[in-house]
Amino acid sequence: MINEIKKSITLQDGRVIEISTGKLAKQADGSVVVKMGNTMLLATVVSAKEAREDVDFMPLSVEYREKYSAVGRFPGGFLKREGRLSDYEILVSRLIDRALRPLFPEDYHAETFVNVHLVSAGKDDMPDALAGLAASAALAVSDIPFHGPISEVRVSRINGKFVINPSAADNKNADIDIMVAATFDNIMMVEGEMNEVSETEMLDAIKFAHEAIKQQCNLQLELATEVGSNQKREYCHENNDEELKQKVWNETYDKALNVARKQLADKHERSRLFSEIEEQFLEQYDEETKEEIESLVKRYYHDVQKEAVRRMMLDENKRLDGRKMDEIRPIWCEVDYLPAAHGSAIFTRGETQALASVTFGNKLDEQMIDGATINGYEPFILHYNFPPFSTGDARPVRGVSRREVGHGNLAFRALKGMIPQKGMDFPYTVRLVSDILESNGSSSMATVCSGTLALMDAGVKMQRPVSGIAMGLITDKNSDKYVVLSDILGDEDHLGDMDFKITGTENGITATQMDIKVDGLSYTVMEEALEQAKQGRMHILKKMLEVLPEPRSDYKPHAPRLETITIRKDMIGAIIGPGGKIIQGIQADTNTHISIEEIDDLGYVEVSADNNDDLQAALNRIKTIVRVPEVGEVYKGTVKSITTFGAFVEIMPNQEGLLHISEIEWRRLRTVDEVLKEGQEVEVKVLEIDNKTGKIRLSRKVLLPRPPRDENKNNRDDNSKEK
Repeated sequence: MINEIKKSITLQDGRVIEISTGKLAKQADGSVVVKMGNTMLLATVVSAKEAREDVDFMPLSVEYREKYSAVGRFPGGFLKREGRLSDYEILVSRLIDRALRPLFPEDYHAETFVNVHLVSAGKDDMPDALAGLAASAALAVSDIPFHGPISEVRVSRINGKFVINPSAADNKNADIDIMVAATFDNIMMVEGEMNEVSETEMLDAIKFAHEAIKQQCNLQLELATEVGSNQKREYCHENNDEELKQKVWNETYDKALNVARKQLADKHERSRLFSEIEEQFLEQYDEETKEEIESLVKRYYHDVQKEAVRRMMLDENKRLDGRKMDEIRPIWCEVDYLPAAHGSAIFTRGETQALASVTFGNKLDEQMIDGATINGYEPFILHYNFPPFSTGDARPVRGVSRREVGHGNLAFRALKGMIPQKGMDFPYTVRLVSDILESNGSSSMATVCSGTLALMDAGVKMQRPVSGIAMGLITDKNSDKYVVLSDILGDEDHLGDMDFKITGTENGITATQMDIKVDGLSYTVMEEALEQAKQGRMHILKKMLEVLPEPRSDYKPHAPRLETITIRKDMIGAIIGPGGKIIQGIQADTNTHISIEEIDDLGYVEVSADNNDDLQAALNRIKTIVRVPEVGEVYKGTVKSITTFGAFVEIMPNQEGLLHISEIEWRRLRTVDEVLKEGQEVEVKVLEIDNKTGKIRLSRKVLLPRPPRDENKNNRDDNSKEK
């Protein structure tokens, strides 16, 4: 028997979001369907009843998947079924994960799976804005312990007004496009892109989003109450030894604090000293006892180390590497490091280093996006790689991680608005690759900085250069005391309460990603962090511009040469030729690649070559094909056919005109072949082009010397006798 329960809420534009449970996937611990228009998401959550042994963390897995059937399409590929997650699905999964993960109880260690499936999609809806709401609602109707609910919304500013969850069409005109996740009381996560907006404008957008989120949280609480899921399951996933815990604190805290106070810039040396404290503590036990308590000691000592570092920052205003709270680590940059790349740069900040390279390509190199809801081509591609050696780890590379996809997307959003749109002035497809060679905090922001320099080194005329910085936060749970950290280390990220990445130009913010790990973060603190971040960004940008103050005036000599010309749409066929014969011939003869795209009433012909000579040779042949004859111009043509009344002369490819018998010579001819033969080259002048039919009338005799008058008379007399 179906006992479906529904709740709904109306957005500012009249659209209705409906949450229902009790109809689908009832064997999951929690399941809901979220519906807006024709878009429907099925969210389920299942958590194991018991935790696995020796697991001291939350093993949470979040997956967002789109069914191609949701939009009435077949998946691509041979198997015709959905495969591994696309980059877009990974990014949406991360948005959900980052909002949910901090809200599970710290001592809850049961394996938990959250799955959100797009099962129906309206043509202009953006389902990612509903995915967080769906996941949280599934948890709300389950018995799984969770300090929620939360919700996520997209807030965009369109024509000066903030809009919650706009349509895809409207969102194209947004100058602010961010996703915000929050509980009723606190912001949890922010991610998005902006068109050089101010810090105040960004905060206004977050506040606007939070008001909408509060309503959606209340809706979930109402649903949970009606379902009767307010009572959560009992669990015991940690076996604690309070006596051992106190012993660890008593014997290691001061030692950990002393290591922190050394303010070592070398993270490996610092890590070694911290680890020695734990090892020394365990040395007092025999092997059997050590084996029994080692996992507990590791957990307790982690808390000791975290508290020691945090107290040093809060009470002594000192950082792990000796910097001031707003101080940026030493920076050095270098451009044109890779001689064969089309542009390259190294950006090093402290112990974080990124090597960026730029590759120019043509139309065929564009990234094809073939998702269930997003289709098209992207001319700017950014790939971020984080190899294990960058952190000194001895492990193999196993494909691209979700982290690499997420960090790369943040850098992509930071830079894409400053790159010229692909067109006549900038015809290239661009691939930017960032390889992280060293990492100790904020490698994604190093990618933004190295990427900017590499693009400028390649000669890309960026609107303005972009820099980025990662901010941190340490708060005191028992007071209002806090410190905001600029350019955080990896340890400060791990032990801190906030990871706030922000990128921008001198004019404003272009992208942001913020994860909050603590309740009760005020807008005042966020405002202070944003202002401190702005000062840091400007400092970093200044260091970058000391190395390369503006884009290079030209592309590298070895960069491919591309040029795009426009032609009449009806001339496309002439360039391609029968079965592609003409265009293939041009490409083979000139060592070029030619692509043609039809947009509206014009054809866009893109020619790419390894050098300028080949490029110009191909362009000349194309221009010859598409040239339009002009009255009064002289052309060297080829006689294609002869008739009794004249000859048809091809003056351009696929452009023939009539050379009448009376226009061949000044004297009167009995037959055309007295003077002309098929295949003969002849110079002719265009006398007239019919505006309606396009027929061309030619003359040869006007290019010949006119005979004297008496000779003309003799010719006429001779012709009369012949008649």
